[in-house]
Amino acid sequence: MSETLDLTIELIRRESVTPEDAGCMDLVIERLTPLGFRAEWLNFGDTKNIWLRRGEAVPLFVFLGHTDVVPPGPLEDWSSPPFEPEIRDGRLYGRGAADMKSSVAAMTTALQRFVVRHPDHKGSIAVLLTSDEEGSAHDGVVKVVDVLTSRGTAIDWCLVGEPSSFDLLGDVIRVGRRGSLCGVLRVLGVQGHVAYPHKADNPIHRFAPALHELTTEVWDEGNEFFPPTSFQVSNIRAGTGADNVIPGRLEMSFNFRFSTELTVDDIQRRVEAILDRHGLRYELSWRLSGAPFLTRESELVEATRDAIARITGRSTRPDTGGGTSDGRFIAPTGAQVVELGPLNGSIHKIDEHVDIADIDALSAIYELILDNLLAKS
Repeated sequence: MSETLDLTIELIRRESVTPEDAGCMDLVIERLTPLGFRAEWLNFGDTKNIWLRRGEAVPLFVFLGHTDVVPPGPLEDWSSPPFEPEIRDGRLYGRGAADMKSSVAAMTTALQRFVVRHPDHKGSIAVLLTSDEEGSAHDGVVKVVDVLTSRGTAIDWCLVGEPSSFDLLGDVIRVGRRGSLCGVLRVLGVQGHVAYPHKADNPIHRFAPALHELTTEVWDEGNEFFPPTSFQVSNIRAGTGADNVIPGRLEMSFNFRFSTELTVDDIQRRVEAILDRHGLRYELSWRLSGAPFLTRESELVEATRDAIARITGRSTRPDTGGGTSDGRFIAPTGAQVVELGPLNGSIHKIDEHVDIADIDALSAIYELILDNLLAKS
């Protein structure tokens, strides 16, 4: 059994359902501090965050990951217990296998090998792990970035271990992510008896034309890096539960996944214009989960492409799809950000798994990226 596979198994055994870490970070600390990494806990609330850094020189390369996982769901639906990792048919099964404990293990072993070979490497290297990526993300990387910024610590390159691959390891790397803007809309009406609609004001009826316009609006056409902006309703509710009562209020939750073609102000202004055009009485609140970011062709992108090609023999495709990641907190600082991890087909699902061969290959790719950027010639 390889060292990377062994560490992945040990990480999966720890039941780190968000925001729990369950000792995962301690396993990484045990392996890296003997190599000169200085460990600093930056915990907030129930969230654990560890900052492990070797060296003080620039440039600064950071591996970014998370140890928390989503809940496993019904245990009886799993072929084997989600926190008792099992190998079957060349795959390692368990919650977090792909998202993203195999990446954390691969980062750790890649660093072990690299530092042994290059003890006087250029610049400095850090690992940032959080237990609050799958949850609210309020006390994780976003707060660590605030601490680092207050110290004047600037990250030059950040490689996020999120599962980016589609069909084969390394076939896709994330070079950016769409922004995520959430909203809660309350359309106000007047409750009444369904037999006397003239004495009430049905918010469902009033809102229906506006909802149609919101769902058919072309928000933008996207660009060469991003697909068009998407508007999706995630929840809508109204009524008292009785079939003879006109409701007095409708509440809807929705989300925009938006490209760099739009700003938050653009979206908010256009939504409010549609609502106003339909004469609605409403209350509207917004929450920005993350702004869009993009790393164009750069040293980090080139180093990643080269490492994938040399280890796997295949070329990679840059992409900006998927959900959000903690990279959204690093990119605004000016850092180059790339996401590279295992296949994402089973993440958050029953019987989550990762191909065993990909675990060692991913560690080798990470090590070669370090070689490309920080090895002295």
